Amino acid sequence: MWCGIAQYASEMGLRYLIGVFAGGTQSLFGSSYGTMLRRFRRAVALVVQIIRAIVNLWLMRLQGPLTLERRANWVHRLAQTVVGFLDISCSVQGDPPTHGLVVANHLSYLDIAVLAAAMPCFFVAKIEIGGWPFFGKAARLGGTIFIDRSSKRSAQSVAVQMRERLELSIAAPIVLFPEGTSTDGSEVLRFHSRLFDPATSLGVPVTSAGIRYAIPDGRPEREVCWYGNETFVHHLWKVLGMTGFEAEVRFGESRAYTDRRVAADITHDEIAAMRGESALAPRG
Repeated sequence: MWCGIAQYASEMGLRYLIGVFAGGTQSLFGSSYGTMLRRFRRAVALVVQIIRAIVNLWLMRLQGPLTLERRANWVHRLAQTVVGFLDISCSVQGDPPTHGLVVANHLSYLDIAVLAAAMPCFFVAKIEIGGWPFFGKAARLGGTIFIDRSSKRSAQSVAVQMRERLELSIAAPIVLFPEGTSTDGSEVLRFHSRLFDPATSLGVPVTSAGIRYAIPDGRPEREVCWYGNETFVHHLWKVLGMTGFEAEVRFGESRAYTDRRVAADITHDEIAAMRGESALAPRG
């Protein structure tokens, strides 16, 4: 087992570093020595911490079965480590739920780390994340439900998996990004309602979560957002060079709904309002 872990770590580590260099070459020539050093230091630290976390998860098997709740708590601890290494100052408003469905606006893959650092939870995420070096492995081990957004059959399978998990007595909600894509934060896109159905059909609580980022030097929020055609490696390279930024999560009141379209529309409006009321929102 340990030989397999070591082989995986070395192979993926090499792929990761090659990717960083390939994606960050243009930035190298325009970056100060201090920024370059910060990037390399954080990149190495993140890789090491994720590998350590994966090894620790394997060791946890010696203490008993890796239940879904134990996996959620493992991701929670890992996310707290990741946001710390990235120098993200996180604040939470409201009470993080312990069960049901959480729906949030989507600005970046960083949303996953920020939300998981706030509470033990599971995510519904696009299938491509499962193939990312280190992060994909951690997502799979942490109980993420992957969806191919181009496949109706995949959506049906995910809905079944969500329903099965919501029926369990697990102190960890499922997190869904119903916009279906990440944005630059200029607006909250209309929510797709299909994957609200497992929650509305079971009558479990649905909680809104509004996410906002702010950079202390005054740059706009979209500098942190991952959207459009920007590659994951290029964006991560940029984030690794930042001196730090703030993230705020605002949780709304948990409610049970009987209609998925109604649930989608109400939570959408709540999150749009939360972002406008955020202490990190730009003021005119």
